[in-house]
Amino acid sequence: MSELERIAAALERLAPAPMKAPDFDAAEAFVWHVSPDHLAPVPQIARVDLDLLIGIDRARDTLLQNTLQFASGLPANNALLWGARGMGKSSVVKAVHAACVAKGHDLKLVELQREDLPSVARLLNILRGSDKRFVLFCDDLSFSHDDQHYKSLKAVLDGGVEGRPDNVVFYATSNRRHLMPRDMIENERASAINPSEATEEKVSLSDRFGLWLGFHPCSQDEYLDMIRGYCDRHGVEISDDDLRAEAIEWQATRGARSGRVAWQFFTDLAGRKGVAIR
Repeated sequence: MSELERIAAALERLAPAPMKAPDFDAAEAFVWHVSPDHLAPVPQIARVDLDLLIGIDRARDTLLQNTLQFASGLPANNALLWGARGMGKSSVVKAVHAACVAKGHDLKLVELQREDLPSVARLLNILRGSDKRFVLFCDDLSFSHDDQHYKSLKAVLDGGVEGRPDNVVFYATSNRRHLMPRDMIENERASAINPSEATEEKVSLSDRFGLWLGFHPCSQDEYLDMIRGYCDRHGVEISDDDLRAEAIEWQATRGARSGRVAWQFFTDLAGRKGVAIR
């Protein structure tokens, strides 16, 4: 055996075998892992019902319509859900997926971590070969000044020469509208020879999402309505006056008011009332 043949044989032994497509009928959702590449099925998705998401009606309804179009084989846009923390950005993605499945659509949810973006081309090749339809979901997406992961994201949004697979749509959540800190955008513009071009590549990344859905801080009435909705759904009995007083005190101690704070208060309330949350 020649030296080159021995080297080639050694490289073959070192290289991981191509990943086989998983059984997509095994679960409604999967999580993408690398080293080695594999899609892990999720037996039970942590989510809330769509009708319990209060104060985000427009974003909820728009994303639901877009997802139903996609699940039906019709044109649909990639979506960026941005805005205030704790206002249900990731919850609405999972709830919309559940609503589509409940309507009889064979739609799979695949979660991709931000740090695994460089592997997205390999993931897309696996999904492309399936007859299923997939919502590819990346939670809490953002980029720092010297982060190069955003270039990998273009494979999902633009698809390069091959184009984005017809059976994949990409949903991302972020606290930042342009996926990078405002001060970094302003610093690059201030120090660049060509300010208009300095951050165009990164800032324009968010422009590649067809849907921008903004999430804003909730009002006090919406906050209280969220908690009342949880109480009614799970059978936790409390008067309106007591709920209002306790919930506002809880909000004051947290220094914030959001859907996440509403759920945290409800969790504490259900525990004190001896009610299990299922």
